[in-house]
Amino acid sequence: MKKLVLAAALTAAASSAFAGSLSDPAIEAPVVVEEASSSSTGALLPLILLAVVAAAVAD
Repeated sequence: MKKLVLAAALTAAASSAFAGSLSDPAIEAPVVVEEASSSSTGALLPLILLAVVAAAVAD
């Protein structure tokens, strides 16, 4: 009988030792991932204009 009471007391002590506190949980901010744009997008228009000018000069 004493072993049963001792086991119950140890179980109760162990479960309360790992219980959480009353403070608010820390909530992490969500991670925002932005899509990377390629650097060739900005260079496309000048290359097209250069090709048009080169074609006009070649004629």
